[in-house]
Amino acid sequence: MSDNTAVNVDWPAGWRINPRPESLSPELVEAFGDMPVSAIGDAMSRNVGTMGLNRYHGQLETVMCGPALTVRVRPGDNLMIHKALMMAKPGDVLVVDGGGDLTQALVGGLIRTTCVTRRLAGLVINGAIRDLAEWAEPGMPIFAKGHTHRGPSKDGPGEVNVVISCAGLVIRPGDLIVGDADGVIAVPADEAETVLRRTRAHLVKEEAIRTVNQSDNPDTERFDSILRDKGLPIP
Repeated sequence: MSDNTAVNVDWPAGWRINPRPESLSPELVEAFGDMPVSAIGDAMSRNVGTMGLNRYHGQLETVMCGPALTVRVRPGDNLMIHKALMMAKPGDVLVVDGGGDLTQALVGGLIRTTCVTRRLAGLVINGAIRDLAEWAEPGMPIFAKGHTHRGPSKDGPGEVNVVISCAGLVIRPGDLIVGDADGVIAVPADEAETVLRRTRAHLVKEEAIRTVNQSDNPDTERFDSILRDKGLPIP
């Protein structure tokens, strides 16, 4: 099956391989690589982001940024992850919905080697991984729900490039995935330029607040006005 598989194929239930969307320019992806996840989240109303994922790569300063290559698998089975990796392009982030199951690992050291070779930007696994010592080495960011030594089956079913749910986020193929020491967030591809503009504006605002905080001349009205609106007497 090629990357150009037609979407209207009459797939068996539980199976699907959709084409890889081209939704984000390299310039836009590169621009988000300098944006902290926390600032992106603030620009998206502070209620968007993954929950319950752990960082398994060892470098706090590592930033993961790239378009989502999505996979939905049966818990404990990684057949379609292997197929997705055949379709991956350099800079993709592999995002896998494994149902949050921790009984069997979905990816391990051999898949890590494939990801490094194909120059993926990273992985987000709503499930378990294994071979932690290898993932801790530099070169391939990964966030996952947990880990276990128990390996996966390769029977299917599964789907590639479909809308998935991953650790509290709805992710569409081609959405922008950004991850750093604070966590992982998904930016809808059709909103990426707007979110980038808002994130940059938010960072300018934060820098102004930081300057005030460093001056030992706090802006008391910033919080007193909120308390006053709550009906509290402010001395």
